[in-house]
Amino acid sequence: MGTPTKKVAFYTLGCKLNFSETSTIARDFVKYGFEKVEFDTVADFYVINTCSVTENADKEAKKLIRKAKRNSPDSKIAVIGCFAQLQPNSIARLNGVDIVLGANDKFDLIKYLNETNVEMSTKVIRSDIDEVHSFKPSYSMDERTRSYLKVQDGCDYTCSFCTIPLARGKSRSGTISDTIKAAREIAKSGNKEIVLTGVNIGDFGKGNDESFIDLIKALESINEINRIRISSIEPNLLTDEIIEFCNFSKKFMPHFHIPLQSGSDKILKAMRRRYDKKLYQNRIKKIKDINQDTCIGVDVIVGFPGESKEDFLETYNFLIELDITYLHVFTYSERADTYAIKLDEKVSKSNKSKRSKMLHILSEKKKHSFYNNFINKKRPILFEGLKNGFLVGHTDNYIKTLVKVPVSYNNKIVDINLMQNKGNHMVGYI
Repeated sequence: MGTPTKKVAFYTLGCKLNFSETSTIARDFVKYGFEKVEFDTVADFYVINTCSVTENADKEAKKLIRKAKRNSPDSKIAVIGCFAQLQPNSIARLNGVDIVLGANDKFDLIKYLNETNVEMSTKVIRSDIDEVHSFKPSYSMDERTRSYLKVQDGCDYTCSFCTIPLARGKSRSGTISDTIKAAREIAKSGNKEIVLTGVNIGDFGKGNDESFIDLIKALESINEINRIRISSIEPNLLTDEIIEFCNFSKKFMPHFHIPLQSGSDKILKAMRRRYDKKLYQNRIKKIKDINQDTCIGVDVIVGFPGESKEDFLETYNFLIELDITYLHVFTYSERADTYAIKLDEKVSKSNKSKRSKMLHILSEKKKHSFYNNFINKKRPILFEGLKNGFLVGHTDNYIKTLVKVPVSYNNKIVDINLMQNKGNHMVGYI
């Protein structure tokens, strides 16, 4: 009788970049003979890829560790990712954790797992973040229709609220030729859409005489990929050339996600952001002047230290006037070793909650208004899966749509008539 196949389960917290890396690590496990299973099931190994952007992400990681140990008491648990880089010893003290790997070592997880046993104390392997210089190509393959392709890692910015440079190191990226090679591998799997992801993707090519505009022009030539999206790009790096190229591209979708964080120049300065309201406003106007149908998502932080009622209302009114589609609202939480933690004039929890609620309501109104523009209009939709008897997909300009069509339409791009606006999605018909 042969040796039973070892089972491994993964859980990813945080951003699309983490998903691309988890998927790459998981493929390595499968290549070495492991069986990948769901996190809620019994496994021999559990791998938790952590985020540390907010305090809630830290708490969620701890909860998952306890859950894994309840599922399978004799299992080994590995914790990797940003939280592991920032707080390795804190994680190592948690009951059940066998190995903690920082930013430079997570891709060697299989090797380190084989070196651990249940009798050993928790192994912590973490390089100083200033010594992390290599770029590890990654892409996700877990969704059959869409793949997250990592094109850049790290950040050279020093935003006062952010731990990402401490968790991921300096800005670095692969070459265009390596990125094209990865994109072609994705295309072979049948994925119709690629989402370009990274920490600060507009910084692509820094130090090697390549640039983000060079990259997207090269990606345009891959015939096997139908759609490409840019996950998020800093407003100061979103040039007119990028906007114009994406508008006339056959591959790049009319969809931008552009972090704002605050509509108050005073708060933007305290956050150490590299733009002001005027620049941001000009970026939105440029996009919409070229193509009014473009979807624009915006990140906003509420409750940053020193954000007065007047500062928040300045942000709120600025967002009302902007021709945008939806908001991702984050409540500021203190992160160790950031400059912002030293700032006075903390915003109360109740005020943070009120401000967050106001922006969530505004986001719903903005999205509803944007969707109304497309009632009785036709858009191409990539179908991504089944939900309650409907196939679910997104239009080129990122309108979530439910359509009653045969399951055979899944992972196909079809022109659909958008008929009903349901608020968080639309209903379409062929």
